[in-house]
Amino acid sequence: MEPHITRYADAEVPTDYGPLRLIVYREEGSAVYEHVALVRGTLEGKSNVLVRVHSECFTGEVLHSLKCDCREQLEMALRVIGRIGEGAVLYLRQEGRGIGLGNKIRAYALQQRGLDTVEADRMLGFSEDSRSYHVAALMLADLGVRSVALLTNNPQKVAALRDDGVVVSTRVPMRVNANDFNRGYLETKRVRMGHLIDIEQDEPALANEFDSWPPPPMPEE
Repeated sequence: MEPHITRYADAEVPTDYGPLRLIVYREEGSAVYEHVALVRGTLEGKSNVLVRVHSECFTGEVLHSLKCDCREQLEMALRVIGRIGEGAVLYLRQEGRGIGLGNKIRAYALQQRGLDTVEADRMLGFSEDSRSYHVAALMLADLGVRSVALLTNNPQKVAALRDDGVVVSTRVPMRVNANDFNRGYLETKRVRMGHLIDIEQDEPALANEFDSWPPPPMPEE
């Protein structure tokens, strides 16, 4: 069944990244999920809007787990959008690349036995990435965004959004540091899942490349 969303709530919230307009969308089906658009500026009718489509990560964002780079990517996106003064983070409720928190922790247990993230998900009966971006496409349409500059290292996310009708005008890379706990995870995403990650990057690059906007287009992968 195709997803259906309703704009349910809308308010401005002061944050460390500047004022953000929080628009809550309800996805209704066999269960009700609430997704959030974190918006800076007026986006309706605009092209090449800086957008991060981000899936929730309880372990990384709440517990500050060092096993992944989710929190760093979320914070980087919010800092950049705050600096530019325009853009959006679409925060989607699809934990663990779509398998849910419980299964994500089960996958962690398998990783402690030596499996990588892809092998663990497959052993539990899932694909390496079970996420869907239909809801993100509907949210962007409701916001009136004509095209996006997508903050991502994942070419599959670009392709999935385009398949859902989103005009992705360019991909903007996310640069984060590897640590002793997530280096293998990042390498697995690079080698086995096709993410375009430079895991030897010493420091997150935020300053210079966002001094002017829009950025030059990335070559097609």
